[in-house]
Amino acid sequence: MKFEKPALRLEEQADLLLQRGMQGDRDFILQCLASVNYYRLSGYWHPFKQQDDSFTPGADFQVVWQRYLFDRELRLLLMDAIERIEIMLRMQIAYHHAHTHGPFAYITDRSSRPKLTAKEFPEFYTHLLEELSRNKEPFIKHFYSKYGDCHDAPPIWEAAEVMSFGSLVTFYKGTTHSVKKSVASVLGIPDTVMESWLLALNTVRNICAHHSRMWNRELGNKPKIPQKDNYPDWHIPVQIPNDRVFSILTICQYSLNRIAPECRWADRLRRLLTEYPAIPLASMGFPTDWEKCPIWKHNPPQQGADHDS
Repeated sequence: MKFEKPALRLEEQADLLLQRGMQGDRDFILQCLASVNYYRLSGYWHPFKQQDDSFTPGADFQVVWQRYLFDRELRLLLMDAIERIEIMLRMQIAYHHAHTHGPFAYITDRSSRPKLTAKEFPEFYTHLLEELSRNKEPFIKHFYSKYGDCHDAPPIWEAAEVMSFGSLVTFYKGTTHSVKKSVASVLGIPDTVMESWLLALNTVRNICAHHSRMWNRELGNKPKIPQKDNYPDWHIPVQIPNDRVFSILTICQYSLNRIAPECRWADRLRRLLTEYPAIPLASMGFPTDWEKCPIWKHNPPQQGADHDS
Protein backbone atom coordinates (compact mmCIF):
# COMPACT_ATOMS: atom_id res chain seq x y z
CA MET A 1 0.00 0.00 0.00
CA LYS A 2 1.31 3.43 -0.92
CA PHE A 3 1.73 5.81 2.01
CA GLU A 4 -0.28 8.96 1.29
CA LYS A 5 -0.80 10.57 4.70
CA PRO A 6 0.21 14.25 4.76
CA ALA A 7 2.46 15.78 7.40
CA LEU A 8 0.24 17.36 10.06
CA ARG A 9 0.94 20.72 11.61
CA LEU A 10 1.13 20.78 15.41
CA GLU A 11 -2.30 22.37 15.59
CA GLU A 12 -3.71 19.59 13.44
CA GLN A 13 -2.07 16.94 15.63
CA ALA A 14 -3.61 18.47 18.76
CA ASP A 15 -7.02 18.73 17.09
CA LEU A 16 -6.82 15.10 15.96
CA LEU A 17 -6.24 13.97 19.54
CA LEU A 18 -9.16 16.04 20.79
CA GLN A 19 -11.43 14.82 17.98
CA ARG A 20 -10.66 11.24 18.95
CA GLY A 21 -11.77 11.86 22.51
CA MET A 22 -8.60 12.87 24.34
CA GLN A 23 -9.40 15.33 27.09
CA GLY A 24 -7.12 18.24 27.86
CA ASP A 25 -6.24 21.87 27.32
CA ARG A 26 -5.41 22.46 23.65
CA ASP A 27 -2.67 25.00 24.38
CA PHE A 28 -1.00 22.61 26.82
CA ILE A 29 -1.20 19.77 24.29
CA LEU A 30 0.38 22.05 21.65
CA GLN A 31 3.17 22.99 24.03
CA CYS A 32 3.97 19.32 24.71
CA LEU A 33 3.79 18.31 21.05
CA ALA A 34 6.25 21.09 20.21
CA SER A 35 8.88 19.47 22.44
CA VAL A 36 8.06 15.74 22.15
CA ASN A 37 7.19 13.99 18.89
CA TYR A 38 3.59 12.82 18.46
CA TYR A 39 4.72 9.24 17.88
CA ARG A 40 7.04 9.21 20.90
CA LEU A 41 4.07 10.18 23.05
CA SER A 42 1.80 7.67 21.32
CA GLY A 43 3.30 4.85 23.38
CA TYR A 44 1.98 6.53 26.52
CA TRP A 45 -1.57 7.05 25.28
CA HIS A 46 -1.76 3.66 23.59
CA PRO A 47 -3.35 1.98 26.67
CA PHE A 48 -6.29 4.38 26.25
CA LYS A 49 -6.84 3.71 22.53
CA GLN A 50 -9.71 1.67 21.15
CA GLN A 51 -9.78 -0.38 17.94
CA ASP A 52 -11.29 2.49 15.93
CA ASP A 53 -8.42 4.81 17.06
CA SER A 54 -10.72 6.74 19.41
CA PHE A 55 -9.82 7.05 23.08
CA THR A 56 -11.62 5.45 25.98
CA PRO A 57 -13.95 7.77 27.91
CA GLY A 58 -12.02 9.84 30.42
CA ALA A 59 -8.64 9.59 28.66
CA ASP A 60 -6.76 12.69 29.78
CA PHE A 61 -3.65 14.18 28.19
CA GLN A 62 -2.35 15.25 31.60
CA VAL A 63 -2.24 11.57 32.60
CA VAL A 64 -0.35 10.76 29.39
CA TRP A 65 2.12 13.57 30.03
CA GLN A 66 2.69 12.47 33.63
CA ARG A 67 3.49 8.96 32.43
CA TYR A 68 5.97 10.39 29.95
CA LEU A 69 7.67 12.49 32.66
CA PHE A 70 7.76 9.51 35.03
CA ASP A 71 9.30 7.33 32.34
CA ARG A 72 12.02 9.88 31.67
CA GLU A 73 13.04 9.88 35.35
CA LEU A 74 12.79 6.10 35.48
CA ARG A 75 15.22 5.79 32.58
CA LEU A 76 17.71 8.12 34.26
CA LEU A 77 17.48 6.05 37.43
CA LEU A 78 18.05 2.84 35.49
CA MET A 79 21.02 4.29 33.63
CA ASP A 80 22.64 5.28 36.91
CA ALA A 81 22.38 1.75 38.31
CA ILE A 82 23.41 0.06 35.06
CA GLU A 83 26.46 2.34 34.85
CA ARG A 84 27.68 1.07 38.22
CA ILE A 85 27.12 -2.56 37.21
CA GLU A 86 28.82 -1.98 33.86
CA ILE A 87 31.93 -0.41 35.42
CA MET A 88 32.19 -3.31 37.86
CA LEU A 89 31.84 -5.74 34.95
CA ARG A 90 34.63 -4.07 32.99
CA MET A 91 36.99 -4.35 35.94
CA GLN A 92 36.11 -7.95 36.80
CA ILE A 93 36.28 -9.30 33.25
CA ALA A 94 39.62 -7.62 32.62
CA TYR A 95 41.05 -8.73 35.95
CA HIS A 96 40.06 -12.37 35.80
CA HIS A 97 40.75 -12.82 32.09
CA ALA A 98 44.21 -11.27 32.40
CA HIS A 99 45.15 -13.35 35.45
CA THR A 100 43.77 -16.55 33.93
CA HIS A 101 44.91 -16.20 30.31
CA GLY A 102 47.35 -13.28 30.05
CA PRO A 103 47.14 -9.67 28.80
CA PHE A 104 46.72 -10.36 25.07
CA ALA A 105 45.14 -13.82 25.04
CA TYR A 106 41.73 -12.29 24.32
CA ILE A 107 42.91 -11.67 20.73
CA THR A 108 45.77 -14.15 20.29
CA ASP A 109 44.52 -17.32 21.99
CA ARG A 110 41.27 -18.84 20.76
CA SER A 111 41.13 -21.13 23.80
CA SER A 112 40.62 -18.06 26.01
CA ARG A 113 37.37 -17.26 24.17
CA PRO A 114 36.01 -20.69 23.22
CA LYS A 115 32.38 -19.61 22.90
CA LEU A 116 33.06 -16.94 20.28
CA THR A 117 32.44 -18.56 16.91
CA ALA A 118 34.60 -18.14 13.82
CA LYS A 119 32.11 -15.52 12.67
CA GLU A 120 31.59 -13.76 15.99
CA PHE A 121 35.24 -13.13 16.87
CA PRO A 122 36.18 -11.21 13.66
CA GLU A 123 33.08 -9.05 14.13
CA PHE A 124 33.97 -8.46 17.78
CA TYR A 125 37.61 -7.64 16.96
CA THR A 126 36.76 -5.36 14.04
CA HIS A 127 34.32 -3.46 16.20
CA LEU A 128 36.92 -3.18 18.97
CA LEU A 129 39.53 -1.76 16.57
CA GLU A 130 36.97 0.79 15.36
CA GLU A 131 36.27 1.81 18.95
CA LEU A 132 40.00 2.07 19.67
CA SER A 133 40.58 4.24 16.60
CA ARG A 134 37.94 6.71 17.79
CA ASN A 135 39.04 6.72 21.41
CA LYS A 136 40.91 9.74 22.76
CA GLU A 137 41.76 8.44 26.22
CA PRO A 138 45.39 9.25 27.20
CA PHE A 139 46.13 5.64 28.21
CA ILE A 140 45.13 4.41 24.74
CA LYS A 141 47.27 7.06 23.04
CA HIS A 142 50.19 6.18 25.30
CA PHE A 143 49.90 2.48 24.52
CA TYR A 144 49.98 2.99 20.75
CA SER A 145 52.79 5.53 20.90
CA LYS A 146 54.96 3.15 22.93
CA TYR A 147 53.86 -0.32 21.80
CA GLY A 148 51.93 0.24 18.59
CA ASP A 149 54.70 -1.21 16.39
CA CYS A 150 54.25 -4.60 18.02
CA HIS A 151 50.56 -4.72 18.99
CA ASP A 152 47.35 -3.97 17.12
CA ALA A 153 45.33 -3.73 20.32
CA PRO A 154 46.12 -2.99 23.98
CA PRO A 155 46.00 -5.51 26.86
CA ILE A 156 42.62 -6.65 28.06
CA TRP A 157 42.58 -4.30 31.07
CA GLU A 158 42.80 -1.31 28.70
CA ALA A 159 40.61 -2.75 25.95
CA ALA A 160 37.83 -3.55 28.41
CA GLU A 161 37.55 0.14 29.27
CA VAL A 162 36.84 1.22 25.68
CA MET A 163 34.61 -1.61 24.49
CA SER A 164 30.95 -0.79 24.09
CA PHE A 165 28.75 -2.46 26.67
CA GLY A 166 27.41 -4.70 23.90
CA SER A 167 30.94 -5.81 23.00
CA LEU A 168 31.70 -6.44 26.65
CA VAL A 169 28.63 -8.65 26.99
CA THR A 170 29.62 -10.53 23.83
CA PHE A 171 33.09 -11.09 25.25
CA TYR A 172 31.68 -12.33 28.55
CA LYS A 173 29.51 -14.82 26.67
CA GLY A 174 32.52 -16.00 24.69
CA THR A 175 35.14 -16.36 27.39
CA THR A 176 36.04 -19.45 29.41
CA HIS A 177 33.81 -20.90 32.10
CA SER A 178 36.36 -20.19 34.83
CA VAL A 179 36.43 -16.47 33.99
CA LYS A 180 32.64 -16.25 33.76
CA LYS A 181 32.27 -18.06 37.07
CA SER A 182 34.74 -15.72 38.79
CA VAL A 183 32.97 -12.62 37.49
CA ALA A 184 29.52 -13.94 38.44
CA SER A 185 30.76 -14.77 41.94
CA VAL A 186 30.98 -11.03 42.66
CA LEU A 187 27.17 -11.01 42.63
CA GLY A 188 26.93 -14.49 44.12
CA ILE A 189 25.00 -15.93 41.16
CA PRO A 190 25.62 -18.70 38.58
CA ASP A 191 27.37 -17.58 35.40
CA THR A 192 24.36 -18.63 33.30
CA VAL A 193 22.16 -16.26 35.30
CA MET A 194 24.81 -13.54 35.03
CA GLU A 195 24.88 -13.91 31.25
CA SER A 196 21.11 -13.53 30.97
CA TRP A 197 21.20 -10.49 33.25
CA LEU A 198 23.87 -8.81 31.14
CA LEU A 199 21.93 -9.40 27.94
CA ALA A 200 18.81 -7.91 29.54
CA LEU A 201 20.70 -4.96 31.04
CA ASN A 202 22.36 -4.20 27.71
CA THR A 203 18.95 -4.18 26.01
CA VAL A 204 17.50 -1.89 28.68
CA ARG A 205 20.55 0.36 28.52
CA ASN A 206 20.07 0.77 24.76
CA ILE A 207 16.37 1.52 25.22
CA CYS A 208 17.19 4.17 27.82
CA ALA A 209 20.03 5.64 25.76
CA HIS A 210 17.61 6.16 22.86
CA HIS A 211 15.04 7.71 25.22
CA SER A 212 12.47 5.06 24.35
CA ARG A 213 9.50 4.06 26.49
CA MET A 214 10.44 1.79 29.36
CA TRP A 215 7.80 1.86 32.09
CA ASN A 216 5.25 -0.64 30.68
CA ARG A 217 7.42 -2.37 28.08
CA GLU A 218 7.48 -6.16 27.90
CA LEU A 219 11.11 -7.27 27.88
CA GLY A 220 12.47 -9.00 24.80
CA ASN A 221 15.56 -10.40 26.52
CA LYS A 222 14.08 -11.78 29.70
CA PRO A 223 16.59 -12.24 32.55
CA LYS A 224 16.73 -15.55 34.38
CA ILE A 225 15.42 -15.54 37.93
CA PRO A 226 17.76 -17.48 40.26
CA GLN A 227 16.36 -20.82 41.39
CA LYS A 228 14.19 -20.94 44.47
CA ASP A 229 16.22 -23.60 46.36
CA ASN A 230 19.40 -21.52 46.45
CA TYR A 231 17.94 -18.02 46.14
CA PRO A 232 14.68 -17.91 48.12
CA ASP A 233 14.74 -14.09 48.30
CA TRP A 234 13.68 -14.03 44.65
CA HIS A 235 10.61 -16.18 45.36
CA ILE A 236 9.52 -15.83 49.01
CA PRO A 237 7.40 -14.03 50.08
CA VAL A 238 7.30 -12.30 46.68
CA GLN A 239 7.71 -14.01 43.31
CA ILE A 240 9.79 -11.78 41.03
CA PRO A 241 8.47 -11.83 37.42
CA ASN A 242 11.00 -11.57 34.60
CA ASP A 243 9.05 -9.97 31.77
CA ARG A 244 8.74 -6.33 32.88
CA VAL A 245 10.93 -3.51 34.16
CA PHE A 246 10.44 -4.53 37.79
CA SER A 247 12.75 -7.50 37.19
CA ILE A 248 15.44 -5.12 35.90
CA LEU A 249 14.95 -2.80 38.86
CA THR A 250 15.28 -5.78 41.20
CA ILE A 251 18.44 -6.96 39.43
CA CYS A 252 19.87 -3.47 39.83
CA GLN A 253 18.98 -3.35 43.52
CA TYR A 254 20.33 -6.88 44.13
CA SER A 255 23.59 -5.95 42.38
CA LEU A 256 23.98 -2.62 44.14
CA ASN A 257 23.43 -4.33 47.49
CA ARG A 258 26.69 -6.16 46.74
CA ILE A 259 28.87 -3.73 44.82
CA ALA A 260 27.70 -0.44 46.42
CA PRO A 261 26.11 -1.43 49.75
CA GLU A 262 25.95 2.15 51.04
CA CYS A 263 24.11 3.37 47.95
CA ARG A 264 20.63 4.84 48.52
CA TRP A 265 19.40 4.03 45.01
CA ALA A 266 16.33 2.17 46.28
CA ASP A 267 15.29 5.26 48.23
CA ARG A 268 15.43 7.28 45.03
CA LEU A 269 13.13 4.78 43.35
CA ARG A 270 10.68 4.97 46.24
CA ARG A 271 10.72 8.77 46.06
CA LEU A 272 10.01 8.61 42.32
CA LEU A 273 7.03 6.30 42.87
CA THR A 274 5.76 8.65 45.59
CA GLU A 275 6.03 11.65 43.27
CA TYR A 276 3.92 9.87 40.63
CA PRO A 277 1.29 7.97 42.65
CA ALA A 278 -1.05 7.54 39.66
CA ILE A 279 1.42 5.38 37.72
CA PRO A 280 -0.04 1.85 37.42
CA LEU A 281 2.71 -0.29 38.94
CA ALA A 282 1.16 -3.52 37.68
CA SER A 283 2.03 -2.43 34.12
CA MET A 284 5.67 -2.38 35.21
CA GLY A 285 5.49 -5.88 36.70
CA PHE A 286 5.45 -4.74 40.34
CA PRO A 287 3.81 -7.37 42.57
CA THR A 288 1.30 -5.92 45.04
CA ASP A 289 3.55 -6.65 48.03
CA TRP A 290 6.87 -5.97 46.29
CA GLU A 291 8.41 -4.13 49.27
CA LYS A 292 8.19 -7.31 51.34
CA CYS A 293 10.86 -8.82 49.08
CA PRO A 294 14.11 -9.16 51.12
CA ILE A 295 16.10 -7.70 48.22
CA TRP A 296 14.18 -4.43 48.58
CA LYS A 297 14.41 -4.49 52.38
CA HIS A 298 18.18 -4.15 52.28
CA ASN A 299 19.19 -1.31 54.62
CA PRO A 300 22.81 -0.19 54.16
CA PRO A 301 24.60 1.45 57.09
CA GLN A 302 23.92 5.15 57.54
CA GLN A 303 27.45 6.23 58.49
CA GLY A 304 29.24 7.58 55.45
CA ALA A 305 26.31 6.65 53.23
CA ASP A 306 26.21 7.90 49.67
CA HIS A 307 22.86 9.70 50.10
CA ASP A 308 22.92 11.31 46.66
CA SER A 309 23.71 8.09 44.83
